[in-house]
Amino acid sequence: MLYRGLQNSIISPAGVVLAAVAIMVGGTLCCAAQADNADISMRRASERTSFSDAEIKDGFFKTGFHAELQFDRRSERIRKFDEPVRVFVISRGAPDRRAEIATIIADIHAHVDHLDLAMTDDRQAANFVVTLVQSRDLARTIRAHYGADKAKQIQQSLHPQCLSGIGKDQSFRIRRAEAILPVDAGEFAFYDCAYEELLQGLGVINDDDSVPWTMFNDNVQMGFFDVYDQYLLNILYDPRVRPGMTKGDVAKLLPDVLPTVRAWVADGNSRGMAATNPPTDRSGPHSPALGDRSRNN
Repeated sequence: MLYRGLQNSIISPAGVVLAAVAIMVGGTLCCAAQADNADISMRRASERTSFSDAEIKDGFFKTGFHAELQFDRRSERIRKFDEPVRVFVISRGAPDRRAEIATIIADIHAHVDHLDLAMTDDRQAANFVVTLVQSRDLARTIRAHYGADKAKQIQQSLHPQCLSGIGKDQSFRIRRAEAILPVDAGEFAFYDCAYEELLQGLGVINDDDSVPWTMFNDNVQMGFFDVYDQYLLNILYDPRVRPGMTKGDVAKLLPDVLPTVRAWVADGNSRGMAATNPPTDRSGPHSPALGDRSRNN
């Protein structure tokens, strides 16, 4: 995945211009080309769902603190939203997949506790913007969002097929996030990219090939919100895990956090939480404007 942040920040394909903000970038490598939902069904049927505490901790520390590409001073801290997340979709490609994004957002919302996540039709209220493009326009869109120099570095380092990014402030609170998703590479490729980039935009920033059960591994394609990654996102959004925490801080909390997360994930999946009514927010802005549109992780 690709993460863009604010200027003088970590890079990931989204960010905000704030004082001393970091930019991070990450990109999803080639997804499966042409596939349909049978591929997702096959992966669901063979999904591993039982993991030890050590396996969950290992994945969280590897994906929640690093970044694939970072343009400023590196720092290993928790980065997450601490306010409602409102997602606005810009559709510039065919087929129009805005409805699919709404369904994915509803699915994530249903499976992550303590995360206020919903669609909005008000661009000014959004702090997470998803841009849907044709595959042929991906590189041009990256250049438009990041500038020629950073786009060149992104392409050379990541060779992304889809991107996501975050913009954080000095307290490591994500203030803006963004994803750029091609819509015409096939059903499976779209869902695989969309789930990964949307989740990474929430703060699970790094890809790591040593974790075989996560979609945040360029050798793994899922196409749905798998149980292992539900554990990672629920750890991140547990209220005891705060922006700016170090690995040591989180390690001290995990013995108390993990039982809560396990209970939530087990209950949610046993009830078969379905994203049938995508939440939509129409109440207007939830946070002040943060300046221009640099990206950051």
